[in-house]
Amino acid sequence: MSAPRPQAEGEAAPAAAPPRHSGELGSTQASHRLLAYSDALLSIIATVMILPVAHTKIHPDQTLGESVQQLLLTKIAVYLMTFLIVTVAWAAHVRLFQVIELIDDVLALLNLACMMIITFLPYTFSLMASFPGVPFGIFMFSTCAIVIGLIQAVIVAYGFYHPYLLNRQIQVSENQAFYKHHILQIILRGPVLCFLAAIFSFFFIPMSYVLLGLVIFLPHITRLIIWCKNKTVGPKDDEESHRLEALAFYLNEPLSKERVEAFSDGVYAIVATLLILDICEDNVPDSKEVKDKFHDRLTEALSEYGPNFLAYFASFVTTGLLWFVHHSLFLYITKTTRFMGLLNTFSLAFIGGLPLAYQLTSEFAEKSHNEIEAIQVSCVITFFASIFQFAIWITALFHERETLHPLARYGGKEHAFMFAKLALYPCVSLGAFFLTCLLSKFSTAIFHIVQIVVPFAFLALRILVRISLAIIKSMLSLSRRKNVVLDEEETCLSPAETLS
Repeated sequence: MSAPRPQAEGEAAPAAAPPRHSGELGSTQASHRLLAYSDALLSIIATVMILPVAHTKIHPDQTLGESVQQLLLTKIAVYLMTFLIVTVAWAAHVRLFQVIELIDDVLALLNLACMMIITFLPYTFSLMASFPGVPFGIFMFSTCAIVIGLIQAVIVAYGFYHPYLLNRQIQVSENQAFYKHHILQIILRGPVLCFLAAIFSFFFIPMSYVLLGLVIFLPHITRLIIWCKNKTVGPKDDEESHRLEALAFYLNEPLSKERVEAFSDGVYAIVATLLILDICEDNVPDSKEVKDKFHDRLTEALSEYGPNFLAYFASFVTTGLLWFVHHSLFLYITKTTRFMGLLNTFSLAFIGGLPLAYQLTSEFAEKSHNEIEAIQVSCVITFFASIFQFAIWITALFHERETLHPLARYGGKEHAFMFAKLALYPCVSLGAFFLTCLLSKFSTAIFHIVQIVVPFAFLALRILVRISLAIIKSMLSLSRRKNVVLDEEETCLSPAETLS
């Protein structure tokens, strides 16, 4: 946070914070636990959106390639859009409780009402994914988003009606009405677009999806327009911009690194949990079948589920290692920019798709003719989940003095190691994808070898990086020595010999 602006000569001193009555102190509490609960719930809701996609029933006579085109592609597109919209709702919730620091019983209950509507979003998504051309699914999803925005607007109105609940900086400000208007703009721009999407859903459905997409990108488009305007016309210098300056840290700066990490950890944890839920649901043999078919030999009955267990462990390892990379990345990131936050959201959206990869690869034994397509879909999901992590790193390098720890900056001790760690999964997944295209007969063997090799590659990565750096340094030193020898030989030659 920037230092407070020095008071100019002749300027009135800021008003002291309003005194709090004993009743106010007794009925209020810090919002930390409420925010932790809300972050956990929002990360769960964003992640379980993948379930209708992962549990898509594919007809036994239908190839996976046809299914991807006819069934999965639309659902995946709708999933990505709704996942990103939920993350927009989470960001608005974070902004809201940057303004309101204390809560009472009324605010806690209003937040619970907001969370209740948010938990209904996966059902509305299921309607949208199953019936993309029917208006009712879009209407239900948009209505839920509108109600969420209205409840958050009521929370804002209640907070400003009881100023002792607000952030200390806003309490002492003389422009509370302006700040109230500004935070309401942030909260309600999404619901307004959803209202328009609900209307258009009844006579022009494609426009509804365009408006829902604007919910995701409108803040970034707005900032881009403002940046371009400031570059061409010059920054706006008026009373309103000075008013906003005091609240810039809370409403205009990127979300805090800690909240981004907490939300991301929640998504990774829920993805790992969804994997074991599928195992518990689909891979427990029926007791009658074990008795009649396998003569009470449970181990023999479980052996039929071998590919499912292998797919589970492989998917869990992939999820865990991608979290490990994410953890290592944010260990050296000191500050997140807005664009880095957007890239992180895209990465999490594809992390949420890993249960779909598990569902596809767990059916190798039953549908061997779909192995290549299942492997390629899994490679694509892993590639995009990891390449967006790599993009966060590249973006941070452009502003490394502000965003990166000195050890991870260009030329730092950990720079090469972090580069290798972040590049490993994109290279491996892309390589596996093309190898399965070229060597389709060995696609399953290639996939399993990659799954086994990658964890050991992470263990040996630091040693491999050191060896590679040592080889590069030795090659560079040899080339320098050759250049020195050539220069010395040229100096020893006479001018005539040099010309000849």
